[in-house]
Amino acid sequence: MNKILWITTIILCLSQSIIAKEEASESNQTRFESLSKLTQVIGTVEKYYVDDVKLEEIVNKALKGLMQELDAHSTYMDKKSSKEMNIQTKGEFGGLGITVGLRDGALTVISPIDDTPAYKAGVESGDIILKIDDTSTLNMTLDEAVSLMRGKPKTKIVITVVRKGENKPIKIDIIRDIIKIESVFAKTIEDEDLLYLRISSFDRKVTNELRKAIKNKPSSKGIILDLRNNPGGLLTQAIGVVDLFVDEGVIVSQKGRDENDEEKFIAKSVNTVAKVPLVVLVNGGSASASEIVAGALQDHKKAIIIGEKTFGKGSVQAVLPITQDRSENIKLTIAKYYLPSGRTIQATGITPDVIAYSGAATSEKDSEFQIKEADLKKHLEVELEKDNGIKKEKIESQSKKVITKEDILKDNQLNTGIGILKSLIIINK
Repeated sequence: MNKILWITTIILCLSQSIIAKEEASESNQTRFESLSKLTQVIGTVEKYYVDDVKLEEIVNKALKGLMQELDAHSTYMDKKSSKEMNIQTKGEFGGLGITVGLRDGALTVISPIDDTPAYKAGVESGDIILKIDDTSTLNMTLDEAVSLMRGKPKTKIVITVVRKGENKPIKIDIIRDIIKIESVFAKTIEDEDLLYLRISSFDRKVTNELRKAIKNKPSSKGIILDLRNNPGGLLTQAIGVVDLFVDEGVIVSQKGRDENDEEKFIAKSVNTVAKVPLVVLVNGGSASASEIVAGALQDHKKAIIIGEKTFGKGSVQAVLPITQDRSENIKLTIAKYYLPSGRTIQATGITPDVIAYSGAATSEKDSEFQIKEADLKKHLEVELEKDNGIKKEKIESQSKKVITKEDILKDNQLNTGIGILKSLIIINK
């Protein structure tokens, strides 16, 4: 009986092994067929396409199309794009000072960076860029758009945008300049014992600069952390900022394809420097690292979040070389961020605890620009025809050290934030 059981077990194991090999063979066969199909298409295009297109160009176009189809943030970077990326990471380059992304297939301003040419010219978060000079952005890739907008300092560029609340496209004249980003601004508020901290982007100095600013004002009864129009930056700095306010617990976690492969980032009480009441200002231009900070503070109940729903970028991109000399790369989405409560930011964003709209009034702007993705191209084609050369007035820099009562009245979100912060201070007493 034992001999029969032993033989049966061997037969069963052999059967499972054969099935596994067949499945592996089937999988390899499918992979081979798929790769053969790709090679066949490339060869056919090279042989029969109406124009004489070189193989290298065909492959590059195929790579661009592949990355673009994966998601809005994955992209293929040829030698030129890779070189431009290296220039940008040095923190000083000729350009406009805006962060852009593709939303529903349209080139959209995530946010203008404080005190840059685009900010001073009046570019706003949520603007859809219709044209760069005389070139339509329809079907344009992110890299192509960025390449067109960069250029030598002191050269002129005109972008045409569609903006919610405006019936016609707006032409904005901008003079390119060297972009030097000052990421942290600390200001006082007239007649108030409150500290206003503005983070324009998360570069490698943010956590240290913020710590210094807080320690320089030890008598502050409350803090306003302004993350509006902050497009994000380094994850390490977002974690560091949250750690300044949170004693313990998960700040953010990162999950890749395998959900069991999770990396958690934990707060440490030794890093906490501020325990006063805190409010955080956000809007549609707050993205990525900004959303991690706002969402983590919200989940830990360390801050009241005020403003408008954030952008919704909660994915992690890695730059991976595809050539030995690293002259060509792909930027690939490899993971997603998850907040302490387990919720994701991607495509959903952070909903504020208190909704407050921008501008002097507390009501939402009329005629909000919202259309479906299916209607977007057709709508933008109509907008191109309506382009009538309206100019947007320039705005002045707002990087002064004291926020006056007049400034507060012009900024509904800040005004709301101050009111709520003062209430929190009274409750804490």
